[in-house]
Amino acid sequence: MERRKAKAVFMAFGTKGDVYPLAAIAAAFACDQKQYDAILMTHSAHESLSPQLGEKHVEFCAVSSPPVLSADQNNDIKEEAESSFLLQKKKITRDHRRECYSLIEKIFGDGPSLDGDLIVINFFALEGWSLAECFSIRCVVAAPYVVPYSAPATFERQFQRELPLLYKYLTEAPSGKVCWKDVIHWMWPLFTENWGSWRDEDLHLSPCPFTDPVTGIPTWYDRPQSPLLMYGFSKEVVECPAYWPSRVRVCGFWFLPIEWQFTCTQCRETSLYDKDNLCPHHLELQNFVNAKPIFIGLSAIGSMGFLKDPHSFICVLQTVLSTTNYRFILFTGGYKPLESVVRIIASEATFEQNIWSEDCVALYNGRLLCFFGSLPYGWLFPKCAAVIHHGGSGTTAAALQAGTPQVVCPFVLDQFYWAERMHWLGVSPEPLSRNHLLPDKNNDRSIQEAAHVLSRAIHDTLSSTVRARAAEIAERIFLEDGESVAIKYLKEELSLS
Repeated sequence: MERRKAKAVFMAFGTKGDVYPLAAIAAAFACDQKQYDAILMTHSAHESLSPQLGEKHVEFCAVSSPPVLSADQNNDIKEEAESSFLLQKKKITRDHRRECYSLIEKIFGDGPSLDGDLIVINFFALEGWSLAECFSIRCVVAAPYVVPYSAPATFERQFQRELPLLYKYLTEAPSGKVCWKDVIHWMWPLFTENWGSWRDEDLHLSPCPFTDPVTGIPTWYDRPQSPLLMYGFSKEVVECPAYWPSRVRVCGFWFLPIEWQFTCTQCRETSLYDKDNLCPHHLELQNFVNAKPIFIGLSAIGSMGFLKDPHSFICVLQTVLSTTNYRFILFTGGYKPLESVVRIIASEATFEQNIWSEDCVALYNGRLLCFFGSLPYGWLFPKCAAVIHHGGSGTTAAALQAGTPQVVCPFVLDQFYWAERMHWLGVSPEPLSRNHLLPDKNNDRSIQEAAHVLSRAIHDTLSSTVRARAAEIAERIFLEDGESVAIKYLKEELSLS
């Protein structure tokens, strides 16, 4: 029996900052287009989204691969560690792609595709592009940040030498058709061996997109439209140069509903009728937040392998507290080694009542509150004096929306862009080097130096100039509704009313 409902699959892989914005779009699309079956495909690690998505009639479809791969930091033999990591990564990637194919086949393989079928991918779900081609489904890209990677300097010259006809096909494309701008802006990885062998051997497609699988010649007879690429950030924050592809659309930031982001069920229920307060179980946390602390959060940086010595990190914060009157609220991001260090320090302290609840531990006379759960940044950041973070797109967006000054310490990919951009906008001082937040060595000199730099950065970001600039940016983006704009562009793409 032929299906009658079109399906929209939102494929989002990566950390929360990569996945949550697309979950927000999926929920908004399902609410707006009830004639669709909407599905979010992501890592099982994000399964906490499933109940809330279900309430919005979005099916949660899990893949078993981890959001983050990190090398074994404890292996003493570097070459052996790298070799082991590469083998592990290769296996996980192979299994991940097979699982994605199996799930897409299950979703769309029950008959001919419908005109309205859709796959929306983020930049860490590029397999979705080839899977959409395999099942003859329209593909749209949605990303909460600018492209986090650039083509190698030799890419165009090598492409032109090895694929001269395809280069001509793309550089001479008519207006509105897929062209070289699309390739150089974001599509270039699809033309590398990493994807080519999978397309050829597993999907039985041509190794290179836009070429005939038999002859390898460009499909001159079939020039697809330039793909829609939606960005989930504000034009008030990111400049949009004229050389970007013609079908790039900037929507504004994408945020999940605040009530979805509490790990405490009682806090979530309380937020539905009292948006300012937490549940009685977290009264001490509520009181601490009301005193305007400084937020510190590194999200998935620990699980990526960067937080090698959690104890030295805590020592840096302790040293800052010893020379200032600041108060910190630290989100551990679910990183167990950091949580273990916090509990050990608390157990060794001389005063009582360090542990306020199962997920709240107070250190250093109650001036450093370590929280093992999660609160919505949209609820927390307006109550904070400053936000110290890793430069993730989601944390950056929430701090901008709250009008709260920032201190940014980037580690990978787009985090460096956001760190520099926040400094350029005037809402943060110069970005920190990672050793100024996470010292390489756990000795007094390294910790004192890191604490000095961090203290100075906090002092600078709390200046009246930075605070005023942060408030100004927040006011300028206040009326933006990124999810609604994204839905408008998707409806235009699908010719929906």
